[in-house]
Amino acid sequence: MPTVSVKWQKEVFPAVEIDTSQPAYVFKCQLYDLTGVPPDRQKIMVKGGLLKDDADWSTVGVKEGQRLMMMGTADEVVKAPEKGPVFMEDLPEEEQVVAVGHSSGLFNLGNTCYMNSTIQCLHSVPELKSALILYPQSGRSNDLDQTSHLLTVATRDLFNELDKNVKPVAPMQFWMVLRKKYPQFGQLHNGAFMQQDAEECWTQLLYTLSQSLRSPSSSDNLSTVKALFGVELVSRVYCQESGEESSETESTFALKCHISQEVNHLHEGLKHGLKSELEKNSPALGRSATYLKESCISGLPRYLTIQFVRFFWKRESNQKAKILRKVDYPLELDVYDFCSDDLKKKLEVPRQILRDEEGKKLGLKTSEKSSDSKDNDVKMSDAEGSSNQTGESSGAASQEGVPSGKEMHLTGVYDLVAVLTHKGRSADSGHYVAWVKQENGKWIEYDDDKPMPQRGEDIVKLSGGGDWHMAYICMYKARVVEM
Repeated sequence: MPTVSVKWQKEVFPAVEIDTSQPAYVFKCQLYDLTGVPPDRQKIMVKGGLLKDDADWSTVGVKEGQRLMMMGTADEVVKAPEKGPVFMEDLPEEEQVVAVGHSSGLFNLGNTCYMNSTIQCLHSVPELKSALILYPQSGRSNDLDQTSHLLTVATRDLFNELDKNVKPVAPMQFWMVLRKKYPQFGQLHNGAFMQQDAEECWTQLLYTLSQSLRSPSSSDNLSTVKALFGVELVSRVYCQESGEESSETESTFALKCHISQEVNHLHEGLKHGLKSELEKNSPALGRSATYLKESCISGLPRYLTIQFVRFFWKRESNQKAKILRKVDYPLELDVYDFCSDDLKKKLEVPRQILRDEEGKKLGLKTSEKSSDSKDNDVKMSDAEGSSNQTGESSGAASQEGVPSGKEMHLTGVYDLVAVLTHKGRSADSGHYVAWVKQENGKWIEYDDDKPMPQRGEDIVKLSGGGDWHMAYICMYKARVVEM
C-alpha cells in the first residue's frame, strides 16, 4: 500500500496509507478522521483533476511519498457538555416539581379524602397562595380567634409543602387544626374517623380564610377570599297572596345547581337554584305566608364555585342520600344570563373586546364600534371603581403584573379549572377525588397520594348517571380582558 502526505490548509498529515484495493471513498473517510472534513466536502487534487469517490487507484497513478492537496471546511467540533446528564430523581425537590408539571399528592389519614380533594382544588388558585404567603406567622388581629389563625397558618404551610415536594405529603398538622376548629370533622365511629362532606369542608375553610386574609391597605378591610370567590346576589322577594314585595342582597361563596327531573344541564340547574320559596310572616295578612324569591348576580368573582346539590336527608336511612342523575357541565361557562341588568351593562364592553380578541385569533374582522369606544370606556371604568361588583378585578390584575393605568375586567365568561367528584351513594361515605387543571393546560387527577394525568375531554364526562365519579363541586376561572 503506497504512503502519501496530505496538505490541508496549514497542516500536513504525513504517512497516510492508501489501500488501493478499496474505492477512493475509503481514503476520504480516513481523511475525515484526521481533519473533520466530511467526504462530500473534500476536494483532493490528483493528476487529471479531482479525486472521485469511485475512482480506480490504478488509473489515478498515485506514487509512494507523493503529496496531495485537499480543500474543504471541517464540521464544527462537538464540545463535551459542561454538565453531565442529570436524572430527575437527583434534582432538588423544588426542581422536580417543575419537571413533573404538577404538585404532590396527599396521604389519606383515615377517611380524609374529602379534605385532600378540597385542598388540591383550592391549592390551584395562585392568588390565594400569594395571599397566604403574606400572612404573618404570629401577631394575629384582635378580632380573629386563635384556632382560625392556626388553621390559616396550617393552610399556608401545607400549600408550601405541596409546591416543594414530588413525593406525597402527610397533612397531619392541617388535619389536627381543622378538627380543633370544626369538631364535626373529628367524629368517630367504631374507633375510626368518619367520612365527611367535602362541600362542608370547602365552605368552612373558605369562611375561615375570609376572616383571616383581609387586606390591611384597603379602607374597608376587604377580604381577599371574598374578592376571589364571593358572589354578590340581589333578590326580589314577593308574596302573590298579599302583593308585598321587597329587595334583599347577600353574598355567597358558591352558586347552587339544583337537580330535578327537568334538569339535564348546569345552566338549567343554576336557573332553578336562583329561585326558591320560603315561608315567613306577612305583616299585611297577619299570618305566615308563602313568598317567592328570585335572585340574580350583581357581582362576579375571579373564581366561580358551583355546587351540585346531589345530597338530601333521607329519613328512612337517617343519612344523606345521593341524586345520581346525569347533569352535563361545560368547559366554558357564560353566566351573563344570570346577571342583573346593571351588571349586564358593565359587562357589555369587556365582552365585546373578548369577542374581538377571539375573532382575531380566528382571522375575523373586529368590531369597529368597540374599538372606537375603548378609550371612553376605560375612563368610565376608572371612575366607577374596581370592586368585583362592577365586573372588574383590579386586585387580581395587579398580582399578575399588569402595567399601571390598565385593569383586568371580568366578562362573565369562565373556564373550568377544577372539579371535585364523589363516588358512592352517600355524602358521608364513598370516595372524593380532585381533578385539577395545571398551568401548562394539562389535567391531573388527585386521588389522595396518587396524582395521575387525565385527558381534558374526559373531565366533562364526570357528569353522573351511575356509580362512577361525578361532579360535586366545579370551580371556574374568569376570562378577563385588559382595558
